[in-house]
Amino acid sequence: MKDYIQHQAGARKNRLLATALLSGLAAGQMTDSYAGATFKIDDTKWVSIGAGLRTSFSSQEAAAGAGSDKRWTNDFNLDSIRLYLNGQIHKYLKVEFNTECPTCGNGGEVRVLDAIGKFEIDPMYNLWVGRMLVPAERREMNGPYYSGVYNIYSAGTPFEPSDYNGTIKSDGTSAGSRGRDDGATVWGAFMGGRLQYAFGFFRGLRGGANVNDNILYGQRVAYNFWEVEKNPGYYTSGTYFGKGGDILTVGLSNQYQQGGAGSAADPASFRGTTVDLLVEKVLPNSGVVTVNGEYKNYGISGYNMASRIANTGFSLFEGNAYDVSGMYLFPQKIWIGQAQPFVRYVDVHPVSSSSRDVYEAGVNYVIDGHNAKISLSWLYGDLMTKGQNYTTGATGANVNAMNLGFQWQI
Repeated sequence: MKDYIQHQAGARKNRLLATALLSGLAAGQMTDSYAGATFKIDDTKWVSIGAGLRTSFSSQEAAAGAGSDKRWTNDFNLDSIRLYLNGQIHKYLKVEFNTECPTCGNGGEVRVLDAIGKFEIDPMYNLWVGRMLVPAERREMNGPYYSGVYNIYSAGTPFEPSDYNGTIKSDGTSAGSRGRDDGATVWGAFMGGRLQYAFGFFRGLRGGANVNDNILYGQRVAYNFWEVEKNPGYYTSGTYFGKGGDILTVGLSNQYQQGGAGSAADPASFRGTTVDLLVEKVLPNSGVVTVNGEYKNYGISGYNMASRIANTGFSLFEGNAYDVSGMYLFPQKIWIGQAQPFVRYVDVHPVSSSSRDVYEAGVNYVIDGHNAKISLSWLYGDLMTKGQNYTTGATGANVNAMNLGFQWQI
């Protein structure tokens, strides 16, 4: 889940030093290119701040048999509130610190999202250390703030290990949090930026089945056939609203950890492989067509069927999943924004559980790219009722749902 503002390559968030901010403000050293978010300390040092907010209203049909007064459930959700704090302390050294409020819906508790020390030396080779996104498929590298669809996770394909728990724990139930884990990633690009890579080494599952403290390995390689995508680090976007030119990029990612699934009494190894595609074409009338697609194949070796049925230990998804979406951005403005209707289909086939899918159609009202947009969508399927339950007895009905989401960033 990518989390700092990446639509401006020069606006990468930086470490926050209160004294530096105060002195920067007093000296009037705010540069025009950072739109008031960045404060220059000297020729090589700067800090910047930013924030992101996602909030929504959702309504979902109850399963058949519910009373008429319980036919629909309605919820207002504070999905995310983030603070971005980043900076540069040397020509080659940067630091990033981002926060998230994962329990905002239950009162709120701010936690560390990213904490990265960056050695950015050359476009071909760089090193990040600390807590960061594990290299994975485009959906993860987009994060919620840079995906084309608001419900990218709640109505999406199965999670990676680092997404299965909202809190990092050491009791065999957690391999990170919100797509992040503690480790190191080497990343860069060759061939004029067309061939992009990220190779990471992470803690992965803590305790439980991982009795030998095996490392989780995560890799992503992508090739840009048309225009080169420009993002900070190894992050991606689900759409550039036509501002990135014509794009055709194919990515391949893989994660593996011995002892990364199951329990201490019944350990197993996890492998997750994904192929993803982004096609974005600017038409002669300045309209923009965007297509996103991904195929996942996840496997678990070991972990006997009895344990799977009982859902004991760190029980990850095993099987195949597909996610494809298409959207069209109208060139004409409607008041302060542009309409971007979209359709999406997600299909999930677990090895030891029932299949599930969801159809989604909606429209984004794009005011300022990923910084300001409103999304309204209608969903139908049983993925919403079965969710991430991959046990043999998982059941759920096809239901309708509606979601209205708001996203702001600065």
